Amino acid sequence: MSLPFIDLKSQYTALKPRIDARIQAVLDHGQYIMGPEVKELEAALAAYTGAKHCITVSSGTEALLIALMALDLRPGDEVITTPFTFAATAEVIVLLGGVPIFVDIEPDTCNIDTRLIEAAITPKTRAIMPVSLYGQVCDMDEINAIAARHGNLAVIEDAAQSFGASYKGKKSCALSTFGATSFFPSKPLGCYGDGGALFTDDDALAQTAREIRVHGQSQRYTHTRVGVGGRMDTLQCAVVLAKLERFEWEIARRLALGARYQALMQGLAVQPLGLREDRDCVWAQFTLQVDSRQTVQQALNAAGIPTAIHYPTPLHKQPAYAQYGRGQSFPKAERAAERVLSLPMSPDLSEAQQDRVVHELARALSASLPVI
Repeated sequence: MSLPFIDLKSQYTALKPRIDARIQAVLDHGQYIMGPEVKELEAALAAYTGAKHCITVSSGTEALLIALMALDLRPGDEVITTPFTFAATAEVIVLLGGVPIFVDIEPDTCNIDTRLIEAAITPKTRAIMPVSLYGQVCDMDEINAIAARHGNLAVIEDAAQSFGASYKGKKSCALSTFGATSFFPSKPLGCYGDGGALFTDDDALAQTAREIRVHGQSQRYTHTRVGVGGRMDTLQCAVVLAKLERFEWEIARRLALGARYQALMQGLAVQPLGLREDRDCVWAQFTLQVDSRQTVQQALNAAGIPTAIHYPTPLHKQPAYAQYGRGQSFPKAERAAERVLSLPMSPDLSEAQQDRVVHELARALSASLPVI
C-alpha cells in the first residue's frame, strides 16, 4: 500500500469540525472577498511571526511580486538570488523587467551561500532575495548586514517553505525588509487552494503593498498606483485560521519527525540536509541527497514510497532563465539538482510509516550499489 507523500486527508479529519465551522461562517455571511476573516487572519499571522504588518495575498508568488512592486523595482534593476529554487523566485523579478543575479548555494543546506553575495553586488543591485529552502531559514543576519553595507539594499525573504521556522529566536517572515510566504496546500501552513502573505515592519511599505493588492487603490475607485488583483479569498483565510489552532503541534511534530528521520538514516549512504545550530527546520519537505538517485527513486516508488525532486533543474539551466545565468556555472546548485530526493513528510506521518520509509530506503540504496 502506497503512503501519502503529504497527508492532507488525516489533517482534515483531525480538524474537520473547526474547518467546517469556519467555512460555514463564511457561507453564512457571504463576504467572499475581503470578508472579516481576512483581517482576523492578518492579525493572527502578524502576532505569530512578530512582524508589525501582515498583508494576505492570493499566492506566494503574488507576495514576492507585490514586495518588488512596493519597492519600485524598475527595468534593469538587479536582484541577487539563488538558482536553486522554484521558478517563481526569478519569475517575479523578470516580470517587472528586473534582472535576477544568481549566486551559488551552500552544498549541505542548499540555501544561498552568503559568502558569495557581496561579490555579486553592482551599482544596479536593488535587492537581495534569499530563499529559506526546505524549511530552514538562511543566514538572515549576515544577509541584512551585507545589504546595510551597500546602501541599505532591500532584503526579501522568500519564505514559501519556512513559515513557522525560527532563526536566532525570531520567526521566519519577520527577519528582513519583507518576508513572503505561501499557503499552497502542501506548505507547512496551507489552505485549500492558492494563498499567501507578505510581512513587514515598515508602515509605508505595508500601506503600499495593501494598495497594490487591490489594483492600486487607496480607496474605492481611487487608483494611486499600478496594482494587481492579489487578494486572498475569505474562504481560504477561514481554512488557514482553522489550521492555525493546531499549528504549534504540527511544527513540533515536524521537528521531531525530521530529527527522527536523520537519526534513523545514520550509517546510510545519503547526505541529509545540513542543519545550523542557531535555527530550526520545519521540513516543508524532508529532502536528502543521494547518488544513483534514479535507481533509488524507482525502487522506492515500486515499494509504495512516493518521492519528489525539489528541484531537478536549477534556474540558470531553465530555457526561460538561461540568459540570466550569463553562461556561468553554479556547480553546487547543479550537483544538488542531480542528487536531491524528497521523502514523505507531514505532521500526521506515523513512526511506523517513517520506519517503513527508511527500511525501503536502505533496501533501495543496497540494491543501487555496483556489483564487484
